[in-house]
Amino acid sequence: MIKNKKVVVVLPAYNAAKTLLKTVNDIPPDYVDEIILVDDASRDETVKVAQNLGLKIFVHPRNLGYGGNQKTCYREALRAGADIVVMVHPDHQYDPKAVPQLIEPLINEECDAVFGSRMIYKEQALAGGMPWWKFCANIFLTKLENLVLGLKLTEYHSGFRAYSKKVLTKVPLDQNSSDFVFDTEIIIQLKVNNFSIKEIPIKTRYFPEASMVGLARSLKYGLSIILVLIKYLIYRFFGLYRSNYFKNEKK
Repeated sequence: MIKNKKVVVVLPAYNAAKTLLKTVNDIPPDYVDEIILVDDASRDETVKVAQNLGLKIFVHPRNLGYGGNQKTCYREALRAGADIVVMVHPDHQYDPKAVPQLIEPLINEECDAVFGSRMIYKEQALAGGMPWWKFCANIFLTKLENLVLGLKLTEYHSGFRAYSKKVLTKVPLDQNSSDFVFDTEIIIQLKVNNFSIKEIPIKTRYFPEASMVGLARSLKYGLSIILVLIKYLIYRFFGLYRSNYFKNEKK
């Protein structure tokens, strides 16, 4: 523990057998108390590799999607007594060696969530192999999301994040999508519940073994973001959309 805070890394895994060992080996052991892997019905040997690494493993009997995987990750991390939960993609696209920088603001109680951003230094995103169309879409969607939400984030679409226990126990995660738009929904929930977010710069790296979302899925993802922003605007200005989607109304 660091300053009496338990840090748990969660790995939302799907077909990550080829990159899991490298990912886990790069997680700094002095900064992490426990690693939990949630396997989303992988078709490869992800679970076998995780067992050989001695990880705590939870297996979905059927594929629940990226958002569904995160819900299990955070639920099990809280059950394990986490004070800080770090999401690391096991495809090694994000550098786990940056975990100390990611959790430092949470350890020092400077904010409620920390996101790694590939877009603080935009030229490095392209140099790291981000496809140009993803680069342009990332910039467009981030500008739109900032405009609607009144935030000043450089990226909404990174999967390298850390949350405080307070965030994960307060926001209604189960209301969120089980798909990729989960990552945007939780940011809206942070905004609605007055939680603060910090960003740190991280490296961009694309390679064949990393999870790649194709053009068709990316278009669907972009449309789902626009839809959830519309829901937020309806909630904010008209109060017509169900409030428990963004804010836990339970006392």
